Amino acid sequence: MTKSDEGKTVSYWEASENLIEKGALQQSIETDVCIIGAGIAGLTTTYLLTKAGKKVIVIDDGLIGGGETARTTAHLSNAIDDRIYRIEKWHGAEKAGLAVESHASAIGEIERIIEVEKIDCDFLRVDGYLIEAEDGEDDLSEELEAAHRAGFSEVEFVERAPIEDFDSGKCLKFPRQAQFHVLKYLAGVAKAVEQNGGRLFSNTKALEWTGEDQPEVKTASGETIRAKSLVLATNYPLLSKMFVKLPAYRTYVIGAKIPKNSVEKCLIWDTADPYIYVRTQPETDYDVLIVGGEDHRTGQAEDFDARFGRLVQWTQKRFPQAREILYKWSGQYLETHDGLAFIGRYSSSEPNVYLITGDSGMGMTHGTIGGMLVSDLILERANRWSEVYEPTRIFTQSITETISEAVSSTVPYVDWITGGDVSSADEIKNGTGAIISRGTTKIAAYRDENGKLFERSAVCTHLGCIVRFNSLEKTWDCPCHGSRFSTDGCVINSPAIAPLGEIEGASNQ
Repeated sequence: MTKSDEGKTVSYWEASENLIEKGALQQSIETDVCIIGAGIAGLTTTYLLTKAGKKVIVIDDGLIGGGETARTTAHLSNAIDDRIYRIEKWHGAEKAGLAVESHASAIGEIERIIEVEKIDCDFLRVDGYLIEAEDGEDDLSEELEAAHRAGFSEVEFVERAPIEDFDSGKCLKFPRQAQFHVLKYLAGVAKAVEQNGGRLFSNTKALEWTGEDQPEVKTASGETIRAKSLVLATNYPLLSKMFVKLPAYRTYVIGAKIPKNSVEKCLIWDTADPYIYVRTQPETDYDVLIVGGEDHRTGQAEDFDARFGRLVQWTQKRFPQAREILYKWSGQYLETHDGLAFIGRYSSSEPNVYLITGDSGMGMTHGTIGGMLVSDLILERANRWSEVYEPTRIFTQSITETISEAVSSTVPYVDWITGGDVSSADEIKNGTGAIISRGTTKIAAYRDENGKLFERSAVCTHLGCIVRFNSLEKTWDCPCHGSRFSTDGCVINSPAIAPLGEIEGASNQ
């Protein structure tokens, strides 16, 4: 398993060393637009606004291009993973057509930017294939009809996907999908942004914002950014109360070494729940077969080795040339109640604050749609997708599915009345963590590889759920609403803003 020095998994993209470190913001500043988050959503928005002559500042608490964007599998598709026929059911035929159109346009926009800025990022148009899983519940005939109603008339049944050793059976072919190396792409976009006058700051954490006539952002180091417009382009929007609408999920990926050109270049998805998704990525002397799946609610599973094992087993059964596993990693995404992202104005009372969130498993295209739509709103240009992605839209999903998600978010509160994982810190081995109960206090205790013990409150600072140790990523994950913390308590993923609390008298040694 490929890992970083801290013991966390490293994605295929991160291993390519294309993340960008810029200096941290060190003084208060004014600008036209402030964007929080330097993944694909934030950088696409910045690129389009700077092209239009706007002064834009981007801040990120990590590296430019990092965060969850660096943990994608970089499928570019308008074959919506919640299925077009469900989007039609939840939103109506017209909006389903606009949703398909917007994802297709996002792929085209990425292709256009690559051509204009001459970005070498392995972009390739490929066909996509939706195949039936043994326990799948999707109706491919219904999906075909819905795709045609949505204007995607090129979708068709084929006898099998074009994989020599994998008889997929009859499946749906979605033409003109695409793939790319996401961090090479974002490195090129960031370079273009700076050439256009945009300013990028890494390792700059936003703590709070106000969204009045002139929005302000306060950073952890005390600087203030004043702007005419503010864009929240983080995975989960900072200081938002949308957690009920945005359940967090973990997904798992392996990268297997295969002989050069031994697998047809295409995208594959199956109809299982959770579904499997597949593509290849070229290297100089070989290709990497990238296979993902095994999703679950954040903080609500601990069988990481078993999940990777099932991915390996699935892969090697269908791709016998995939013997050597080079990469294993996981990532986090946010689902929405109706399969589409939340993109647009934060609220009517704060019209100068904009959201891009809720990737619903299609982060590369949703993030690009976000950049296109939000930049149009800021530039006061009409955009035909604005109602489709309106953040304040009402629930359209069935009440049964909505209640199921709400229950999944509240059941973990029972951890308050259960005992700890271990009775004392002496039982915690190097490189592992566990919850300890001391009276009524719940403690998140982690012992690093050198034997140093770190103790923080186990109470998530969002809404008080008890965090659980993620032994794969070496993090504390909240099973209620998806907040994640480092072993020393710092926030990695919102909705939590504050770090895990300190424990009085903790040794931390």
